[in-house]
Amino acid sequence: MQDEIKYCHVPIFDDKSFVYDHVHVVWDEQITFHQHAEWELSYVITGSGTRIVGDLMETFSNGEVVLIPPNIPHCWSFDKNIHDDKGKIENITIIFPDSLFDKCAYVFPETKRYISCISQYKQAIKFESSTLQTLQKIMITMLLQNDMEQLSSLINLFVVIASSNETRIVGFCNKQDYNTERFQEVYRFIANNYQQNISLEDVANYIHMNRSSFCTFLKRTIGKSFFTILNEYRIESSCLMLRETKMPIAEICYAVGFNDVPYYNRTFKKLKGITPKDYRAKY
Repeated sequence: MQDEIKYCHVPIFDDKSFVYDHVHVVWDEQITFHQHAEWELSYVITGSGTRIVGDLMETFSNGEVVLIPPNIPHCWSFDKNIHDDKGKIENITIIFPDSLFDKCAYVFPETKRYISCISQYKQAIKFESSTLQTLQKIMITMLLQNDMEQLSSLINLFVVIASSNETRIVGFCNKQDYNTERFQEVYRFIANNYQQNISLEDVANYIHMNRSSFCTFLKRTIGKSFFTILNEYRIESSCLMLRETKMPIAEICYAVGFNDVPYYNRTFKKLKGITPKDYRAKY
C-alpha cells in the first residue's frame, strides 16, 4: 500500500556517470511510489499494469519507454497475471544526474543542441512509433556492452530523444491543494487493492475521512461515486488482460475484482461500447 512518497538516493559511483539497471523479477518486487533527483529512462520489456507519474495515472503495456525528469514521483504497479513464462516481469532503467548534461556539452560540443533540448523537459514523456522502436533497440543492445560502449549508446539515446516529435505526455507534477493530493491517494489505494473486495469504509479510513464526508468529497471533486471510479479502473485493467493474455473472460472478471460475470459484461459494454469477447477479437 502506497501511503507516502519515498525519496530514493540513486547511487552513481565514481567510475560511472550513470546507472544502467536490468531487472527480471516477480511482479511485486518493484520500488513503490518514489522520486529522486536524477533523470530516468525506463523500458518495460515484459509486464503490464498501472503507471503513476506525478499527477497522472494510466494503464500501460509491455514495450513502453518513458523519460521522467528529476523530482517527479512515479511508480509502475504490475499486474500479477501478466508476465513471462517464468512468472516474472522485465525492464531496463537508465538513471543519470542532471550534471551529466553539462559534462557532455562541455566535453562534446556536438551534443550541446541535443542536451539543451532534453534539459528543457519538465513533464514525463512516452515515446511512440519509430522513435520507440529505435530506443528499444539501443537499450537492449546495451545489455551486452562494456562501460565505454554503454556511454556511447547513452549519447545516442540523447540524440534520438531530442530529435523526436513522436511523444506523448504521461506525467507532470504541479503544486497542488490538499484535495488534489487526497484524491491522488484514492487512486493509489485503488491501484493497490482493486483486485480485492473494497468497501467505502476501507478507502475512507485510508485517507482519514468518514464515509459520508468521503462520498461528498468525491462528488464535489470529480462528480463521480467511488464505485464508478473503481469499476472504470477494473475495466481498464481487464482490457489489458484481454489483449495480452489468453485467460478465459470469466477468470479475468474475477482477477480484476468483479464477483459476477454478467455484471462485469454489462459494465464492460456500458464503458467500452462492446462486449469483452468482441473487444478481445478486435485487439
